[in-house]
Amino acid sequence: MDLSALILADSRFPGGGHVHSGGLEEVVSRRLVTSVRDLPGFLSGRLRTAGFLAAVFAAASAHAAAAGGDWSLLDSELDARTPSIAQREASRAQGRGTARAGRIAWPSPVLEGLLAATPRPHHPIVLGALVGVAGGSPYDAAMAVAYLSVSGPASAAVRLLGLDPFAVNAVVARLDLAAVCSAAAAVAGDDPASLPLPGSPALDLFAEAHARHHREEVRLFAS
Repeated sequence: MDLSALILADSRFPGGGHVHSGGLEEVVSRRLVTSVRDLPGFLSGRLRTAGFLAAVFAAASAHAAAAGGDWSLLDSELDARTPSIAQREASRAQGRGTARAGRIAWPSPVLEGLLAATPRPHHPIVLGALVGVAGGSPYDAAMAVAYLSVSGPASAAVRLLGLDPFAVNAVVARLDLAAVCSAAAAVAGDDPASLPLPGSPALDLFAEAHARHHREEVRLFAS
Protein backbone atom coordinates (compact mmCIF):
# COMPACT_ATOMS: atom_id res chain seq x y z
CA MET A 1 0.00 0.00 0.00
CA ASP A 2 1.35 3.44 -0.94
CA LEU A 3 2.67 5.62 1.89
CA SER A 4 0.32 8.47 0.96
CA ALA A 5 -2.70 6.22 1.45
CA LEU A 6 -1.39 5.10 4.84
CA ILE A 7 -0.90 8.72 5.92
CA LEU A 8 -4.37 9.73 4.73
CA ALA A 9 -5.95 6.82 6.64
CA ASP A 10 -3.97 7.62 9.81
CA SER A 11 -6.00 9.10 12.67
CA ARG A 12 -3.28 11.75 13.11
CA PHE A 13 -3.86 13.18 9.63
CA PRO A 14 -5.95 16.37 10.07
CA GLY A 15 -8.57 15.49 7.49
CA GLY A 16 -11.37 14.50 9.84
CA GLY A 17 -12.24 11.15 8.27
CA HIS A 18 -11.25 9.17 11.35
CA VAL A 19 -13.66 11.04 13.65
CA HIS A 20 -16.76 10.53 11.51
CA SER A 21 -18.98 8.01 13.32
CA GLY A 22 -20.67 6.86 10.12
CA GLY A 23 -24.11 6.70 11.69
CA LEU A 24 -23.03 4.77 14.76
CA GLU A 25 -24.02 7.52 17.22
CA GLU A 26 -27.63 7.35 16.08
CA VAL A 27 -27.55 3.56 16.00
CA VAL A 28 -26.24 3.45 19.56
CA SER A 29 -28.86 5.95 20.76
CA ARG A 30 -31.54 3.59 19.39
CA ARG A 31 -29.83 0.64 21.09
CA LEU A 32 -29.39 -1.19 17.79
CA VAL A 33 -25.72 -1.68 18.64
CA THR A 34 -25.00 -2.36 22.31
CA SER A 35 -22.03 -4.73 22.36
CA VAL A 36 -19.12 -6.08 20.32
CA ARG A 37 -21.43 -8.86 19.07
CA ASP A 38 -23.49 -6.26 17.20
CA LEU A 39 -20.56 -4.59 15.46
CA PRO A 40 -19.72 -7.08 12.66
CA GLY A 41 -23.13 -6.71 11.05
CA PHE A 42 -23.11 -2.92 11.24
CA LEU A 43 -19.52 -2.48 10.04
CA SER A 44 -19.83 -5.06 7.27
CA GLY A 45 -23.04 -3.45 6.03
CA ARG A 46 -21.46 0.00 6.09
CA LEU A 47 -18.36 -1.25 4.28
CA ARG A 48 -20.35 -2.83 1.46
CA THR A 49 -22.63 0.18 0.91
CA ALA A 50 -21.32 3.61 1.90
CA GLY A 51 -17.76 2.30 2.17
CA PHE A 52 -17.86 0.73 -1.26
CA LEU A 53 -19.31 3.90 -2.77
CA ALA A 54 -16.51 5.98 -1.25
CA ALA A 55 -13.92 3.45 -2.40
CA VAL A 56 -15.25 3.53 -5.97
CA PHE A 57 -14.96 7.30 -6.21
CA ALA A 58 -11.60 7.47 -4.46
CA ALA A 59 -10.26 4.92 -6.94
CA ALA A 60 -11.76 6.87 -9.86
CA SER A 61 -10.22 10.07 -8.52
CA ALA A 62 -6.77 8.50 -8.20
CA HIS A 63 -7.11 7.32 -11.81
CA ALA A 64 -8.17 10.81 -12.91
CA ALA A 65 -5.19 12.38 -11.11
CA ALA A 66 -2.84 10.23 -13.18
CA ALA A 67 -4.71 10.10 -16.50
CA GLY A 68 -6.77 13.28 -16.47
CA GLY A 69 -10.47 13.54 -15.81
CA ASP A 70 -13.45 15.81 -15.25
CA TRP A 71 -13.39 16.70 -11.54
CA SER A 72 -16.75 18.45 -11.62
CA LEU A 73 -18.38 15.39 -13.17
CA LEU A 74 -16.80 13.01 -10.65
CA ASP A 75 -17.89 15.19 -7.75
CA SER A 76 -21.43 15.67 -9.04
CA GLU A 77 -21.85 11.94 -9.68
CA LEU A 78 -20.88 11.18 -6.08
CA ASP A 79 -23.22 13.93 -4.91
CA ALA A 80 -26.07 12.30 -6.84
CA ARG A 81 -25.35 8.99 -5.12
CA THR A 82 -25.48 10.58 -1.65
CA PRO A 83 -29.16 11.37 -0.98
CA SER A 84 -28.67 12.45 2.65
CA ILE A 85 -27.94 16.16 2.99
CA ALA A 86 -26.21 15.49 6.30
CA GLN A 87 -23.89 12.94 4.71
CA ARG A 88 -23.13 15.26 1.80
CA GLU A 89 -22.21 18.05 4.17
CA ALA A 90 -20.05 15.76 6.33
CA SER A 91 -18.23 14.48 3.25
CA ARG A 92 -17.55 17.99 1.98
CA ALA A 93 -16.38 19.17 5.41
CA GLN A 94 -13.93 16.27 5.57
CA GLY A 95 -12.91 16.97 1.98
CA ARG A 96 -12.12 20.58 2.85
CA GLY A 97 -9.94 19.55 5.79
CA THR A 98 -8.15 16.92 3.72
CA ALA A 99 -7.54 19.41 0.90
CA ARG A 100 -6.03 21.97 3.28
CA ALA A 101 -3.61 19.43 4.73
CA GLY A 102 -2.97 17.85 1.32
CA ARG A 103 -1.94 21.15 -0.22
CA ILE A 104 0.95 21.27 2.25
CA ALA A 105 1.91 17.60 2.09
CA TRP A 106 1.53 17.02 -1.66
CA PRO A 107 1.38 20.39 -3.50
CA SER A 108 0.42 19.79 -7.12
CA PRO A 109 -1.19 21.50 -10.12
CA VAL A 110 -3.54 18.50 -10.22
CA LEU A 111 -4.86 19.30 -6.75
CA GLU A 112 -5.16 22.99 -7.62
CA GLY A 113 -7.13 22.05 -10.73
CA LEU A 114 -9.46 19.91 -8.65
CA LEU A 115 -10.08 22.69 -6.13
CA ALA A 116 -10.63 25.22 -8.90
CA ALA A 117 -13.30 22.96 -10.42
CA THR A 118 -14.84 21.93 -7.09
CA PRO A 119 -13.87 24.26 -4.23
CA ARG A 120 -15.59 21.99 -1.66
CA PRO A 121 -14.94 18.50 -3.01
CA HIS A 122 -16.27 15.33 -1.45
CA HIS A 123 -13.80 13.58 0.82
CA PRO A 124 -13.26 10.49 -1.41
CA ILE A 125 -12.61 12.73 -4.42
CA VAL A 126 -9.86 14.80 -2.83
CA LEU A 127 -8.35 11.83 -0.98
CA GLY A 128 -8.17 9.81 -4.18
CA ALA A 129 -6.61 12.74 -6.01
CA LEU A 130 -3.93 13.09 -3.34
CA VAL A 131 -3.08 9.40 -3.53
CA GLY A 132 -2.86 9.67 -7.32
CA VAL A 133 -0.68 12.79 -7.12
CA ALA A 134 1.68 10.99 -4.73
CA GLY A 135 2.01 8.05 -7.13
CA GLY A 136 -0.41 5.66 -5.43
CA SER A 137 -2.81 3.38 -7.28
CA PRO A 138 -6.62 3.40 -7.45
CA TYR A 139 -6.55 0.34 -5.17
CA ASP A 140 -4.49 2.28 -2.60
CA ALA A 141 -6.98 5.16 -2.64
CA ALA A 142 -9.91 2.76 -2.30
CA MET A 143 -8.26 1.04 0.66
CA ALA A 144 -7.68 4.33 2.49
CA VAL A 145 -11.30 5.45 2.31
CA ALA A 146 -12.71 1.97 2.86
CA TYR A 147 -10.66 1.68 6.01
CA LEU A 148 -11.84 5.09 7.22
CA SER A 149 -15.44 4.08 6.56
CA VAL A 150 -15.17 1.40 9.24
CA SER A 151 -12.40 2.65 11.53
CA GLY A 152 -14.31 5.84 12.37
CA PRO A 153 -17.44 3.96 13.51
CA ALA A 154 -15.25 1.40 15.31
CA SER A 155 -13.54 4.17 17.29
CA ALA A 156 -16.94 5.67 18.04
CA ALA A 157 -18.10 2.31 19.40
CA VAL A 158 -15.20 2.27 21.87
CA ARG A 159 -15.91 5.87 22.89
CA LEU A 160 -19.70 5.66 23.16
CA LEU A 161 -20.12 2.18 24.59
CA GLY A 162 -16.86 1.68 26.45
CA LEU A 163 -16.12 -1.46 24.46
CA ASP A 164 -12.84 -3.34 24.62
CA PRO A 165 -10.66 -1.68 21.94
CA PHE A 166 -8.83 -4.95 21.28
CA ALA A 167 -12.11 -6.75 20.55
CA VAL A 168 -13.36 -3.89 18.38
CA ASN A 169 -10.16 -3.80 16.32
CA ALA A 170 -10.40 -7.55 15.88
CA VAL A 171 -13.80 -7.02 14.24
CA VAL A 172 -12.27 -4.48 11.85
CA ALA A 173 -9.36 -6.81 11.05
CA ARG A 174 -11.77 -9.57 9.99
CA LEU A 175 -13.64 -7.39 7.49
CA ASP A 176 -12.92 -8.17 3.84
CA LEU A 177 -11.67 -4.75 2.75
CA ALA A 178 -9.54 -6.29 0.00
CA ALA A 179 -12.53 -7.61 -1.93
CA VAL A 180 -14.35 -4.28 -1.72
CA CYS A 181 -11.27 -2.33 -2.81
CA SER A 182 -10.47 -4.71 -5.68
CA ALA A 183 -14.01 -4.24 -7.01
CA ALA A 184 -13.66 -0.46 -6.70
CA ALA A 185 -10.28 -0.37 -8.45
CA ALA A 186 -11.60 -2.52 -11.29
CA VAL A 187 -13.96 0.28 -12.42
CA ALA A 188 -11.65 3.24 -11.70
CA GLY A 189 -11.31 4.19 -15.36
CA ASP A 190 -15.00 3.87 -16.24
CA ASP A 191 -17.30 6.74 -17.21
CA PRO A 192 -18.24 8.43 -13.90
CA ALA A 193 -21.93 8.25 -14.84
CA SER A 194 -21.73 4.45 -15.04
CA LEU A 195 -19.94 3.88 -11.72
CA PRO A 196 -21.72 1.67 -9.16
CA LEU A 197 -24.35 3.22 -6.92
CA PRO A 198 -24.80 1.03 -3.84
CA GLY A 199 -27.51 2.38 -1.58
CA SER A 200 -27.71 2.48 2.21
CA PRO A 201 -31.17 3.94 3.04
CA ALA A 202 -30.91 3.13 6.74
CA LEU A 203 -27.59 4.97 7.06
CA ASP A 204 -29.09 7.93 5.17
CA LEU A 205 -32.03 8.07 7.59
CA PHE A 206 -29.77 7.71 10.62
CA ALA A 207 -27.58 10.56 9.37
CA GLU A 208 -30.58 12.84 8.91
CA ALA A 209 -31.96 11.94 12.34
CA HIS A 210 -28.61 12.59 13.98
CA ALA A 211 -28.29 15.97 12.25
CA ARG A 212 -31.82 16.90 13.35
CA HIS A 213 -31.10 15.95 16.96
CA HIS A 214 -27.90 18.01 16.85
CA ARG A 215 -29.81 21.07 15.58
CA GLU A 216 -32.38 20.63 18.35
CA GLU A 217 -29.64 20.47 20.97
CA VAL A 218 -28.03 23.62 19.61
CA ARG A 219 -31.36 25.47 19.74
CA LEU A 220 -31.95 24.22 23.30
CA PHE A 221 -28.59 25.45 24.55
CA ALA A 222 -28.98 28.75 22.69
CA SER A 223 -32.38 29.49 24.24
